[in-house]
Amino acid sequence: MNLKIFLILIYGLNISLSAQETELQNLKFTGSLYADSKLLLKEYEQLPLFKMNDEVVSPKSPLLAGVMSAVVPGAGQFYNGDYWKTAIFVVLEGALITTAVVYNKKGDDQNASFEAYADDYTNPDHNWSALRYADWLIEYEYNGQNPGININRDPNLPPWEQVDFNSLNQYEVGSHHLPPHGEQQYYELIGKYHQFSPGWNDFTGGINIDLLSPNMIYYSKERGKANDYYNIGDKAVLGVIINHAASVVEAILAANSFNKDLSLKFRVDDLHLTNRHELIPNLIVKYNF
Repeated sequence: MNLKIFLILIYGLNISLSAQETELQNLKFTGSLYADSKLLLKEYEQLPLFKMNDEVVSPKSPLLAGVMSAVVPGAGQFYNGDYWKTAIFVVLEGALITTAVVYNKKGDDQNASFEAYADDYTNPDHNWSALRYADWLIEYEYNGQNPGININRDPNLPPWEQVDFNSLNQYEVGSHHLPPHGEQQYYELIGKYHQFSPGWNDFTGGINIDLLSPNMIYYSKERGKANDYYNIGDKAVLGVIINHAASVVEAILAANSFNKDLSLKFRVDDLHLTNRHELIPNLIVKYNF
């Protein structure tokens, strides 16, 4: 508030006080202290007095503001009275949480989709088969002689149950061993490393495992989509953590700043004298270090 505005307020207040004093002077007193006091009090209560809150604003607790924001981003800002900042942190938190949930769900659905594609229960000649992979090893790596891979060629069993994975792992010649069916690594490796190319039903490379089949290429892209969804979900989770931290830091700094700001209060005190009331303007200045 600049000096000009302050002087205008004081001037207006003085005019109001003068008018009120004139009204009080026009009262007809009886000479009885009891009666005149009642008359004065009744008239005084009817006068439009200019009053302002004389409460000094309490300092904010930086610790409390920080704890509140750590629990719910924006809560510390609300405590500090920064309502726009509150809205920003709350909206951002909701958007990040929603993104994390949605994209992790998309990743799960995409996982289920490409895993079903690999197994493909509706295809008699499954898209990827541990039995086909074992047969390729026997034919091309061991010249058609089974080195000891336990195989049960029961057509009523899915291919991953027709091959003993422990014995298969002993005779694999690549850099990786095929994990048990159903594990996350099982579905990752069959679409990632060339040594598992012969397990795909449209593989025609013979000994050349670098000749990738169209089904393997499609499968790899589908698995990549799932990873992309999960990456977005993970970034959203990281954003939630950052949003919490940013809200905590901002709430603490804002609370400290609030406590250091100059607090100006203008009030009117009511001074009770023997035969009159006077309104005294006061300017309260408080500074917290």
